Amino acid sequence: MAAPPPAAALRRWEREQARLRAGVVEEDTEQWQKDPSFTGLERVGGVDLSYIKGDDSSACASLVVLSYPALEVLYEDCRMVAVSAPYVAGFLAFREVPFLVEAVQRLQQEEPKLKPQVLLVDGNGLLHPRGFGVACHLGVLTDLPCIGVAKNLLQVDGLTRDEVHREQIRSLQREGDSFPLTGTSGRLLGMVLRSCSNSSKPLYISVGHRVCLGTAVRLVRSCCRYRIPEPIRQACRWLSSGG
Repeated sequence: MAAPPPAAALRRWEREQARLRAGVVEEDTEQWQKDPSFTGLERVGGVDLSYIKGDDSSACASLVVLSYPALEVLYEDCRMVAVSAPYVAGFLAFREVPFLVEAVQRLQQEEPKLKPQVLLVDGNGLLHPRGFGVACHLGVLTDLPCIGVAKNLLQVDGLTRDEVHREQIRSLQREGDSFPLTGTSGRLLGMVLRSCSNSSKPLYISVGHRVCLGTAVRLVRSCCRYRIPEPIRQACRWLSSGG
């Protein structure tokens, strides 16, 4: 377990988040995003950093690009990496994003024609204590549209996993049902989505960069064969399969 960073480092990270946060675009910027069927979207990427069980310093950084709408694998890159930055709640990007940026850069150098038009990120975007989660961080640094897809609720801005929240989840009866996540500040932070009929566990969708929330939810839903959207599921499977 890496030692926690000194207070000076945390202040530096906070300043860096604030600087980069100014670059986040919370609206659609691509023509395909404006089409109800996403006409023009051909490549969807997924990224994930998965840790070796029992070792929080060794991880597999994965980038997968799938065709759209067929969701067939076009490109796969998985590299074992040595993670040295400590985990600090709210600053996960400083631990993980550098490896994901490197993966995107390798793809752009080796297979530029397969560059994804959007990235689905295993983590949060605007749903974050300072409105700048992993999906925002990666989006701003790569200038790619990014969507945060989390499996659990990050409790920020008054959002809690209380009985009211659990009852809202139980109300998601059908695939595609959703409800908004609005903080006590009044800010819309994300959407809770039931992504498939076979799982009652929802996903927490938030804007990362260069996409609006409605488009993010529609795209994630269209990428789901199971609970986890296929680009992220394919990226995550590398470690479990030994790939």
